[in-house]
Amino acid sequence: MKDRQGISRRGALRASLAGAAAGVAAPGTAAAAGGAGAAPPAGRARNVEAVGYSDLEHRPAFKMAVRQKRGRWYLYTGHFWDSGWSVVDVTDPARPEVVAYVPGPENTWTLQVDLHGDTMVTALEQVFPNFGGDPAAPFEEGVLIWDIADPVRPRRLGHHRTGGTGTHRNLYPGGRYVHLAAGAPGFSGNIYVILDISDRSRPREAGRWWVPGQREDEPAPAGSAPGGAGEATAPAGFCCSAGHDVSLHGPPYPVGNLVYLPYGGAGLVVLDIADPARPRQVGRLPFSPPFHSRFGVHGVLPVPGQDIAFANSEDVSYGTGPAHHASIVDISDPREPFLLSLLPVPAPPRGAGYPDFSTRGGWSGPHNINHHQHHPDVQRHDGLLYVAHFNAGLRVYDVSNPRLPHETGHFMPPEPTRRYGPMPEGELALQTEDVVVDRRGYIYVTDKNQGLWILRYTGPRP
Repeated sequence: MKDRQGISRRGALRASLAGAAAGVAAPGTAAAAGGAGAAPPAGRARNVEAVGYSDLEHRPAFKMAVRQKRGRWYLYTGHFWDSGWSVVDVTDPARPEVVAYVPGPENTWTLQVDLHGDTMVTALEQVFPNFGGDPAAPFEEGVLIWDIADPVRPRRLGHHRTGGTGTHRNLYPGGRYVHLAAGAPGFSGNIYVILDISDRSRPREAGRWWVPGQREDEPAPAGSAPGGAGEATAPAGFCCSAGHDVSLHGPPYPVGNLVYLPYGGAGLVVLDIADPARPRQVGRLPFSPPFHSRFGVHGVLPVPGQDIAFANSEDVSYGTGPAHHASIVDISDPREPFLLSLLPVPAPPRGAGYPDFSTRGGWSGPHNINHHQHHPDVQRHDGLLYVAHFNAGLRVYDVSNPRLPHETGHFMPPEPTRRYGPMPEGELALQTEDVVVDRRGYIYVTDKNQGLWILRYTGPRP
């Protein structure tokens, strides 16, 4: 893909990397590439090497999933400003190629994607008005089930509707069940839904759970802890006193008969799902306060066999609210999880012109991690944690000592130069959204306002 001046973004990236290798760039910074309208230059880096780039045909990606099929590697992405999904051949990471684009329904977010084997699951969700959605216009919602036996020709098999705003971040670990963060009628915020897809053409709900107080006709009993349907709950006003603070962002992450839920202002919630029709709470760790409440726990990743989980918030206050966090949690006893440590907050590079990332512009703080540990083609956790850190770019942490995590590398893409969608003025900023690491060690990073970066970590390993 070329821009209006006919300059290939991939070519400009290679030129910038070549210039850096020749010593043109300052230490730790790749040389700028091109002039007005040219491809973005390579970014600032430490212990991370840029391998390839794609502008994805001017459709910035959001979430990703990667798989290997018959010796070739494919990255599946949902988009932020366009409704639809792309398939990118990343067999040669220096030359990523968009090999398919599947348009989605109008006025509908298609942000989220997960897969296992030859089954892909994609989310459909009503677009927020501040991001261009028309509340009066029709939209599609729920989740689509796809056959991807032919990797570049996804074939739609089924559609499950929740009856509400749709689903956000879901997880499919293979087998019978998909785990949904679903907007359902009669509820405030998203709830947990277990979806049975044993018949791909007729998915059906197998069970659900919510924090009492989320259901609109269900007052929250005072003086008790959050629970499931019919269980004790939080003090009155716990749920959504200022919007949908108590909402399941997802993905719900199952490990055996347990599932770990990142439940916003309700914290990290652990359920027993041995009986999918009757999920039962077994543990909870609150984070808000002291950390901010809206998306107070945005994501959680339990690491089987290590008795730890990674958890993080998402700060949408433009750095004006309480602190965000990226945390390591002890889950050796799922009934009583507790905080082990906080990951260090990234520091701006020298000469950055801003004292911290909260004042840089755009959103700051952690967003996503290398989450798809349930997939065989994703690199297993090996003591390094990869975090998409919004306007601080990609951050790599050595977490081999869970009591003393430290940053060991980073990659900060350049500032975006092209405006997509009806963004507020302050949104034209670096917004690193998602990260996936394949088992070859290649790191895929998306930016809401740019394309797909393919990187490789070159620093010390635990």
